[in-house]
Amino acid sequence: MSSVAERSRPATEPAIDRSGRSGSIGLVVLLAAGLVGAGLAISFLKGEAAQPWILGLLAVLSMVGVVALFAGAVGLIQIATRGAKDDLTRAIAATAEEGILVTDSGGRIVFANEAYLDLTRAEGPAAARTVERVFAGNADVAEAIYRLSQAARDGKRAFEEARVTLPDGRGAWFRIGVRQAAHAGGADTVWTLSDVTRERERHESVFQELQHAVDFLDHAPAGFFAAKGDGSIVYMNATLAGWLDQDLTRVGSGGFKLNDILAGDGASLVEAVSPKPGAVATEIIDVDLKTRSGRSQPARLLHAVAWAHDGTPGASRTLVLDRGPGADVSEPLRAAEVRFARFFNNTPLAIATVDAKGRIARSNAPFARLFGERLKGDPAGERSILSALAERDRAALEASIAAAAGGASEVAPVDASLPGEGGRSARLFVTRVDDGDGDDGEAAVVYALDVSDQRALEAQFAQSQKMNAVGQLAGGVAHDFNNVLTAIIGYSDLLLANHRPTDPSFQDIMQIKQNANRAASLVRQLLAFSRRQTLRPQVIALGDVLAELRMLLARLVGEQVKLELVHGRDLWLVKADLNQFEQVIINLVVNARDAMVDGGQVTIRTRNVPAAEVAAFGHAGLTVADYVLIDVEDTGPGIPEEIADKIFEPFFSTKEVGKGTGLGLSTVYGIVKQTDGYVFALSQPGAGATFRIFLPRHIATQAEEEEPKPSSAPSAEGAAQDMTGRGTVLLVEDEDAVRAFAARALASRGYTVVEARSGVEALEKMKEHGPAIELVVSDVVMPEMDGPSLLRELRKTQPKLKIIFVSGYAEDAFKKNLPEGEAFAFLPKPFSLKQLVQAVKDTMGSGNGKGLDPAGS
Repeated sequence: MSSVAERSRPATEPAIDRSGRSGSIGLVVLLAAGLVGAGLAISFLKGEAAQPWILGLLAVLSMVGVVALFAGAVGLIQIATRGAKDDLTRAIAATAEEGILVTDSGGRIVFANEAYLDLTRAEGPAAARTVERVFAGNADVAEAIYRLSQAARDGKRAFEEARVTLPDGRGAWFRIGVRQAAHAGGADTVWTLSDVTRERERHESVFQELQHAVDFLDHAPAGFFAAKGDGSIVYMNATLAGWLDQDLTRVGSGGFKLNDILAGDGASLVEAVSPKPGAVATEIIDVDLKTRSGRSQPARLLHAVAWAHDGTPGASRTLVLDRGPGADVSEPLRAAEVRFARFFNNTPLAIATVDAKGRIARSNAPFARLFGERLKGDPAGERSILSALAERDRAALEASIAAAAGGASEVAPVDASLPGEGGRSARLFVTRVDDGDGDDGEAAVVYALDVSDQRALEAQFAQSQKMNAVGQLAGGVAHDFNNVLTAIIGYSDLLLANHRPTDPSFQDIMQIKQNANRAASLVRQLLAFSRRQTLRPQVIALGDVLAELRMLLARLVGEQVKLELVHGRDLWLVKADLNQFEQVIINLVVNARDAMVDGGQVTIRTRNVPAAEVAAFGHAGLTVADYVLIDVEDTGPGIPEEIADKIFEPFFSTKEVGKGTGLGLSTVYGIVKQTDGYVFALSQPGAGATFRIFLPRHIATQAEEEEPKPSSAPSAEGAAQDMTGRGTVLLVEDEDAVRAFAARALASRGYTVVEARSGVEALEKMKEHGPAIELVVSDVVMPEMDGPSLLRELRKTQPKLKIIFVSGYAEDAFKKNLPEGEAFAFLPKPFSLKQLVQAVKDTMGSGNGKGLDPAGS
């Protein structure tokens, strides 16, 4: 403590202030002694001898005075006087509550206030010591003082709090600060010292109280947890952790979610609680807790959610009450409530009670899962079931709720669409609440069933049925047209055989045949759509096929459209008809080119799709298997939504009349389907279209790997190839024009032809002519007896008889009706005279005719 004499000092005066004393008493005494000595020495001189010394001394003193005046004018010498501002600053520092000590660069005390002397227990200014010396013997604070001294030497500002043992044995907490104060004479070190013992004691007291509260909460008889808006749990008390057998170290890391502690759809039910803007929503929810071992434990949640600043449900606080056996004095009532809660939350139906305006009073977990996210978008925060439906369906549900609230016993179900991605839909059943209390209470119960998958299957089935019906119609039309075209092409060949190119009629006949061939091409596209065309599948590598096709595709798209191929790595093999697959790619690229009137880009991408990735595409009806994916993407205007389900239908086209047949995409559809693949059209108006083809992966056998690839170069045929032959042929055809043409064609080439109009007549001809018949050429579809039935009857008497089937349908359409391993040749309609004669000649000259397809010869 300061002495009594020191305490009588004015309050605004510091205890120590040496800041204004820059001179030295010794120098003053030395200067005075010098002047006195000079005067005495001059006094011993006499007369004129003393006069020069007197004048020199006066001159020196004059010069010193003049120099001092100039130095004072320019500020080199200052008169030690204190201005009003300095007095105010000194008064503030002297009366500060915290101790202030200023030391110069040599460690000497320049300034110290009364608070510093009191805090360091100094007995008067003479006993004042620097901070380092005050705490030099105190091990608890020595390290802190060292760090502060280092900071001061580095010119930094620093603070430390340390516990100090005072001389009287009492402990205290000091906050010690240090900083540098630069001035014209150098830099001083300013130390500050504050007693923060009471503040630390108060903090420790609050911390202890908080620890007691946390300890109480941890060991309370009820569970408790806190969660963020995203469902991650940030706190859980020990009681709840014990019930769940969970490790508390997992809590707070962000990876521990509501789904980890709530069984079934309990998390959806909790997350569905949404407060009104600026409010707090509190609900009582009965759920099942999920222990780490997977066991369920009934519980009741008192769940509170606050409205966050960003307008979304914020953090939640939840009290958990045990509803297990023994937790309630009324065991029968408790057990009944638990059974009802489990039934209510685990039923596949979404259930909610609503008032007359559709506001939800209570709902179960499936309801929260189905409608929860959509209810959070209610701008009024009223959680009305109407806001969870599409705008067009709200009126129907509102009318049904009003009818139920009015006492109607039977209310028609409402089919509604749910807004948002995924195209979900639901069927809602509304019933009345007999014990409701009017418009302000529960007025109706709404049962909702998610029928999205059912609707998707219904739409898919309807589309499939429509496509199958159109396909059957197209196939039937194609079959009848093939008979007509066979006769036209055949008789044209007969006429051309009897006319020279110089005849005036020759070109007319050629026009007839060329247009008939064009019609045959259209018929083949119809057969492709109906999946009744003949395919010759082979193992192909799509990367190689597309690379060879690139030049042709580039010419087709022209200069205004850029073509890009992006090949996947290590593509799997597929099994498809090479020519038909090329036709698929050509049709898609040409369609893309036509859609981009002002130019653009067509991109063809390929990649492997393992079975595990199939579900991620979200295509209805796509079975799980390994596929090779081909995407044909354009940058055109896209496909309008209103025609998206019609683009694969035959003769549907958006092009101008005369610029397309409407069979391009239908051909693509049929070829892909007949190859056991899938094709989907994806489009957004204005953002282009993508046609996605999935072809099943083919695992090549050793025989297929060793089989030589067919040469793409056409075989050279001799100009004078011999097309004549000998033998008896039984021709079975119910179409008179086709039969007459075929009979004339074969007879003109040297064959003996026996004609039959049906299968029954063919059996009679076989009995009549017997072994003379070497070959049977038969139509497949005939009245009374079809081609396969005729073959089975013929095999009974002539097991080695050769046969050629002729049909406008694909070979596979009737092959399944034949005995397994049956040998036959096949000639698709329409065929030319040359193709017919070549087929007969090749079959009669071969050991057997199984699988022959002379159409490409």
